[in-house]
Amino acid sequence: MYPARFRYEMPRSIDEAISLLKAGQGEAKVLAGGQSLVPLMKLRFASPELIVDINGLPGLDHHVQDADGTIRIGALCRHAALERSALLPAKQPTMAAAAPLIADPIVRTRGTLVGSLCHADPQGDWASVVTALGGHVVAQGSGGRRRIAITEFVTGPFQNTLEYDEIAVEAVIPAAQGTLAGGYLKLERRVGDFATAGVAVSLDLVGGQVAKAGIGLTGVGSATIDARDAADSLVGRPLDGAGIGRAAELAAEAAQPESDHRGRAAYKRHIVHTFVTRILSRVVDGQGGSRREAGAA
Repeated sequence: MYPARFRYEMPRSIDEAISLLKAGQGEAKVLAGGQSLVPLMKLRFASPELIVDINGLPGLDHHVQDADGTIRIGALCRHAALERSALLPAKQPTMAAAAPLIADPIVRTRGTLVGSLCHADPQGDWASVVTALGGHVVAQGSGGRRRIAITEFVTGPFQNTLEYDEIAVEAVIPAAQGTLAGGYLKLERRVGDFATAGVAVSLDLVGGQVAKAGIGLTGVGSATIDARDAADSLVGRPLDGAGIGRAAELAAEAAQPESDHRGRAAYKRHIVHTFVTRILSRVVDGQGGSRREAGAA
């Protein structure tokens, strides 16, 4: 199929882009990587009257660490740039683990982290990662800039809290207090498929104890799940077998999967339990990283 007719604009400044969106009165869409929007338009699941292509805007393709340790990822930073990053393996292991697992090489070449967050697909990897890291999105519109916690930004399947005249210009990951550890695991039937289930874990370790923790779940609910009780159960204690088992149980309880062609609900809960256990056990063993887990429903 072909998309419905639309008007195309490529602004040269953020102010011009915002003006175009405001004039569109909710009938405009922002184009960054286009890996979600273009397929939706071709299937006519989305038929915007105006496309605002932000690829000509300067200063949005960064991923940098500030002096205080905060990491900022611009709206035009591609998945592939994060996959090849020299910064993330040393400074942000959970993000480094997830980057090679995003879709497939073609999507990673054009798609963007911020675009993935805006798309708010329940099976999107980055939303779970940013949830585990306690990150937020910076939105800029005609009313100025505002910060939106990722747990408030994603409101449901394919829904976010952006106003129609706002652009998500950056994702921000807060600085760590101590040593960061964690990882990301996903089960998929084949490379590039949507996740049957995925788990992102981030730990901030200080003095041999967990000072801060986050666990985000992919593909086991109508939106990304913040397994807050599971993460909080790890805080204030050393990472040991009992703590790992309890966190895995609570994360599985937080999952809200439905049975479908990728597997039964009980199977998906089991995968969540297994992945939380596996990531935390690897941290104890001094390992980490990412892995695609192949499997059939």
